[in-house]
Amino acid sequence: MNLHRKILTFALLFAVAGLISGQAQQVQISAKPNPQIEKILAEISAKNIEANVRKLVSFGTRHTLSSQDDPNRGIGAARAWIKSEFERYSKESGGRLIISEDDFIQPAGGRVPQPTRLVSIVGTLPGKQAESKDRMYVVSGHYDSCVCTQSMTDGTSDAPGASDDASGTAAVMEMARVMSKYEFDATIVFMTVPGEEQGLLGAAHWAEEAKKKALNIAAMFTNDIIGNTSGGNGVRDNRRVRLFSEGVPTTETEAEARTRQSVGGENDGSSRQLARYIKEVGERYLPNFEVTLIFRRDRYGRGGDHNAFLQRGFAAVRFTEPNEDFTRQHQKVREENGIKYGDVPEMVDFPYIAQVARVNAAALASMALAPAAPAGVSFKSARQEYDTLLTWKANSEPDVSGYRIVWRQTYQPFWTGSVEVGNVTEFVMKGLTKDDYFFAVQAIDKDGNASVPSFPKPISRQQ
Repeated sequence: MNLHRKILTFALLFAVAGLISGQAQQVQISAKPNPQIEKILAEISAKNIEANVRKLVSFGTRHTLSSQDDPNRGIGAARAWIKSEFERYSKESGGRLIISEDDFIQPAGGRVPQPTRLVSIVGTLPGKQAESKDRMYVVSGHYDSCVCTQSMTDGTSDAPGASDDASGTAAVMEMARVMSKYEFDATIVFMTVPGEEQGLLGAAHWAEEAKKKALNIAAMFTNDIIGNTSGGNGVRDNRRVRLFSEGVPTTETEAEARTRQSVGGENDGSSRQLARYIKEVGERYLPNFEVTLIFRRDRYGRGGDHNAFLQRGFAAVRFTEPNEDFTRQHQKVREENGIKYGDVPEMVDFPYIAQVARVNAAALASMALAPAAPAGVSFKSARQEYDTLLTWKANSEPDVSGYRIVWRQTYQPFWTGSVEVGNVTEFVMKGLTKDDYFFAVQAIDKDGNASVPSFPKPISRQQ
């Protein structure tokens, strides 16, 4: 055994001893903070976010069925303003942010009583590395609003939608403004979509087109209801955000289900790996702000735009405030029996939205600067052994410096141990049997940027 392998083995055994003897907690599995990401987070402005939310509310209603051509009121006016802001960000970035519209007619049906024009405003920041620029990270907020508790098709009543979802739209806009001034290896897509309240229509159309074009969507975030920190339960919480992620992929086939069931992995789908990564990165850059992982696809009986991506096989997660006030959501603005209803700006915590935007930006930047998640991760042997031999394919990026293996005991929710193994494509985990532990592999570049962990594809036969 060479010196490098001996050092790794001793480090691994020491880490395992610490894991077993103490209470397991999430391990820091990525590199030290990146100065570029720290600059991005410092530039995200709560004041700009507040201005964006108030401007969106000023259009009266942004219902999908509201006016398309009134210059001051309705979804058409809101859309035109969002596009003008994105164009300003593009100019300020030297043209790096490319602005487009996903414009289509939604046929009549369901919550859309007549054919209706829907337009998503999209800002694309192309990656600069040839081997990575086709890899895309999408972040969205929906700019439509409604008084859905009273009527799903009321396009005329005031529907300010300050938290649902001017907050998410404003966060995406602020990320686009700041991040478009920087360069990343992979591509980042900033998207504001309509039709969410009518059935995720804008997001579904864009995701379906992405699937048809076989775009490499590595991850998708949606920010939906991220503005209110005072819940209807009387609790105020401005120090954490909920992050929803599914475990078993929505699109899992019967064959994939059989394979997963043979080894476990219900808690290790691509969206769940993504959520763990976001928590680790977000809390490293914002140590006093917690990302609370919710191990379910969405809130009970509810659904957001990430579902449109999950349904098409893409990894996707949802950010939502921790304590919702249901008297503010989907309600006409009014007061009854001393209770105020309506999603108005006065109930929105703008510094809080900025914190959620920073969590988003930290994770997006980390992924877009890092190599792709390793492909072909698997166990080399199907036999029952006391050690575990992992193997994977070499990444194609020229700046990859090596790989990191992370692990946890099967009942733990987070990765609790890690070891950097160098620029190799296989490694023996001494003393850790695949019966008792889950593993994953990250790729690391020369600057220390680490990918989302790749969970091993389970073996297909027994030996």
